[in-house]
Amino acid sequence: MSEKPDQNEPQRDATENANQGGTATRARPQTRPAPPKLDRLPTYRVLLHNDDINEMLDVVGAILELTTLNRTKAFEAMMTAHQRGMCLLLLTHRERAELYEEQFRAKRLIVTIEPNV
Repeated sequence: MSEKPDQNEPQRDATENANQGGTATRARPQTRPAPPKLDRLPTYRVLLHNDDINEMLDVVGAILELTTLNRTKAFEAMMTAHQRGMCLLLLTHRERAELYEEQFRAKRLIVTIEPNV
């Protein structure tokens, strides 16, 4: 017949069992290695150039369609390019800048990219 533990006697925890040669041990918290630091990708400037071919509202529409700029920022970018000949449209990593360049070229707009030094 097995003995039942007395309700008044406190039960032993896993560390007491381990100190007395028991098999139960307290689980150690597992530490995870820190995730590797990722260097930020170098940024590139996406520059919108003025042209005499496209209508102003078409340029604004293309900016709205291809970027995340809102209507006000898109209009300001178009006006800056119109008045100064070029404007900084956005900063992004190289692959995305190249994609923007291709997408704007498909809409017959002149966009160039350059490293942001």
